[in-house]
Amino acid sequence: MVVSFPALLRPFRLCRWDPTPWARLAGPTKLRTGDTNSWAPARMAVTVTLEPAGRCRWDQPVRIAVRGLAPGQPVTLRASLRDEKGALFRAHARYCADAQGQLDLGRAPSLGGSFTGLEPMGLLWALEPEKPLLRLVKRDVQTPFAVELEVLDGHDPEAGGLLGRAVHERDFLAPGVRREPVRSGRVRATLFLPPGPAPFPGIVDISGTGRGLPEYRASLLAGKGFAVMALAYYNYEDLPKSIENLHLEYFEEAMNYLLNHPQVKGPGVGLLGISKGGELCLSMASFLKGITAAVIINGSVASVGGTLHYKGETLPPVGVSRSRFKMRKLRLVTCMEPLELGPRLPTSSFFSLEPIHALYRAAAPATGKGSGSSFSCLSSQGSSWTCSGAVGVFQGTVVERVDLEPCLNP
Repeated sequence: MVVSFPALLRPFRLCRWDPTPWARLAGPTKLRTGDTNSWAPARMAVTVTLEPAGRCRWDQPVRIAVRGLAPGQPVTLRASLRDEKGALFRAHARYCADAQGQLDLGRAPSLGGSFTGLEPMGLLWALEPEKPLLRLVKRDVQTPFAVELEVLDGHDPEAGGLLGRAVHERDFLAPGVRREPVRSGRVRATLFLPPGPAPFPGIVDISGTGRGLPEYRASLLAGKGFAVMALAYYNYEDLPKSIENLHLEYFEEAMNYLLNHPQVKGPGVGLLGISKGGELCLSMASFLKGITAAVIINGSVASVGGTLHYKGETLPPVGVSRSRFKMRKLRLVTCMEPLELGPRLPTSSFFSLEPIHALYRAAAPATGKGSGSSFSCLSSQGSSWTCSGAVGVFQGTVVERVDLEPCLNP
């Protein structure tokens, strides 16, 4: 029997008698140099594996591995995601496969790119915006971020074709966590309650001056077994539009709401704040009752940007000297080490700091010092004031108000 060549190919769907052209094979046949009559068999397919696979929490470590590479093959790994507004964030790193043609980011150091060295999660924490001045912020914690991971042949900027790809979802709500908007009296917040039997330890989460009501940190903490209330305090719904005048009574009302919630365990609650939120948490821990602990991340030890009021007393903001303003590219204004936190009043600093002891003693309510303990994290790379000076003030001044243990984060 004589069978035509197209007839042989038809069962394998490589040839169709319609306008559709013949299917292309997956890549050209590779020829060995110097031997025109031989060909090199294709390597096994490159695969990108993630553990845990599929979806996990944003703060959960993930193991990234690549298999199917040639021994010692140079590759570039690239991660990218888009936020809710479509802004693109990227990170990349250069690696070389091991002798078995495998690459495990938990064991292989990055040779360059967005970071260097052994950083198993570097492709995630090193994500940077494609357009300058953007910040990666999760606005809707009810939807995940989709992170695309790509493996490119060779090292950038001359990386070759795409070898492998995977999409990894990272979410912010653990299974069973409940999200409840809070509109009680003046309080504007969102409460996250963990699964399991109540009551739960309570935390008030206060963000910096990013405006609105960030929920990403509170939602993640609720997955750890805490009842966490993300608290807005300005430029949200009917709250004040600026931080020029803030009233500690508002934060006291929010704290009492959480304490009186039937699913929150007393007799006190914890505080968590960063930047301006850390400053407010420090004031709450100093002047209010019912606080058992506070974690303050890069918070000021004095009121900055506005006046804080409480029961007829005021804590005025530190003064501002514009001598430390510097104009940079893109017309950005920055200041470096403007606040000298020391025993004497600086004369040429960005903030003209009054003696902090006197400020807080003048503003302290008749009830005296607050209760509870506090833990502060201070970044050594912050540009608002020298870290060594900040530690000195925390140890010499803040400890006098609350039982504080500062933590220097290099």
